[in-house]
Amino acid sequence: MSWDIFVQDLPRDAKSVAEIPADFRPAPLGKRLAIIEKIKGVVPSTDFSDPSWGRIDGDGWSIEVDCGSEEDCRGFVLHVRDADFAAVVVSEILEHLEVRAIDSQTGDFFVRSEAIESLRRWRGYRNHVTDGNEG
Repeated sequence: MSWDIFVQDLPRDAKSVAEIPADFRPAPLGKRLAIIEKIKGVVPSTDFSDPSWGRIDGDGWSIEVDCGSEEDCRGFVLHVRDADFAAVVVSEILEHLEVRAIDSQTGDFFVRSEAIESLRRWRGYRNHVTDGNEG
């Protein structure tokens, strides 16, 4: 299980996911290789030996980056696991790419100042449904 962060070209003026118009269609974020380079600009050790699926490993945490197989990247997902510092890394990636995202824990926009608490709530949920044994 992972805390998932969904990244797309989301409307800048929407204050919540509920404010996204029903007919809204996100534009591509850019070329997948350009997105990868920007992510590696934040975390140079990111392993993108498979350009559609990257991996960032930290001390007690990891983030998998699902970029898909299309050259034009319409969005990507960050699959986050474990330690609080992973939320900081997600924040840095989103800020560096100047993109918005949806936090699967809250169902609303990712908010940097609330990210660590959201990850902690997700971790509590995960531990509850798996009896503390992820797998």
